[in-house]
Amino acid sequence: MSNDSGYGFGAGRRSLLQAAVAGLALLLAKASPATAKTEEPVPAQLRIGFQKSAVNLVILKSQAVLEKKYPNTKVSWVDFPAGPQLLEALAAGSLDFGLTGDSPPVFAQAAGKDLVYVGVEPPKPLSTGILVKPNSPLRTLADLKGRRIGLQKGSSSQYVLLRAVDQAGLQWSDINPVYLTPADARAAFERGAIDAWVIWDPFYAATELDVAPRVLATGEGLSGNNSFYLASRPFAQNHPQTVLAMLAELSRANDYWQANRKETAQYLSDYSGLSLATVHLLLSRRPSSPVTPVGAKVVADQQRVADAFARIGLIPKPVRVAEIVWQPSGARLAKT
Repeated sequence: MSNDSGYGFGAGRRSLLQAAVAGLALLLAKASPATAKTEEPVPAQLRIGFQKSAVNLVILKSQAVLEKKYPNTKVSWVDFPAGPQLLEALAAGSLDFGLTGDSPPVFAQAAGKDLVYVGVEPPKPLSTGILVKPNSPLRTLADLKGRRIGLQKGSSSQYVLLRAVDQAGLQWSDINPVYLTPADARAAFERGAIDAWVIWDPFYAATELDVAPRVLATGEGLSGNNSFYLASRPFAQNHPQTVLAMLAELSRANDYWQANRKETAQYLSDYSGLSLATVHLLLSRRPSSPVTPVGAKVVADQQRVADAFARIGLIPKPVRVAEIVWQPSGARLAKT
């Protein structure tokens, strides 16, 4: 990496993501030789939605990487409590780019929102937990039957809970989901208004340290818990090279935090107000997360998420995930 990339360390390894993004850029140039000679216009604004657990994006924000890369672009950062709210803003034209878990894009596509998948991070199944109080009588997933379970509607937690219900041999109708934002759900959990809570990091890590709940299950064996980068369709169509450049910068940010965990923990703590202990716990169960294009295997995994929600009527109609996967200049998904 060059020293002008904004990351505070010198030449390092070239990640697989950077090679993949370079390949997409080459496809872009080959597919549109006439337009490849014309420099893409720099976007006048770049509005990015993120959450407290979006490590790669927080690094870009903290080090002003995009502001340095695009000095003539107004870069805005908007914090969201969860993915559904972020995608609502993206679909409404208030954002250009953002990061969510696996479920919010499915609900957005089913509602006809005009957005596209542009990149994906590796699975993080240990970053989500189904929590109960230490003295709770719930000991197995089957014990969730008839219980009030807190979760953010349309979030990755909903798919984890759906899979947990399936694995326990229960029906969705056997449980009583209580739809709450993370902050409201924690308050309900602490006062005993819900019997269990399905939640992701950093809320999961903070609750572990502050409340010492019992973890009934993590996402392991239930959900891959992929994280997706999405863009509004007009932004991806009008600024494909900018999208590709952002994916490359996000992967460089991953390389940075892998090599600089202490500094990264401080960035996250300063930005979020979370304790350093919470941030270190979050990072300890987060694998290296280079950003790659959304290939056929990931599409198949995401289609299973969509089909599961459609099967029990949680989305109004079935969707085909591949229809909203960004393919710059006709680049096609590899067959697997």
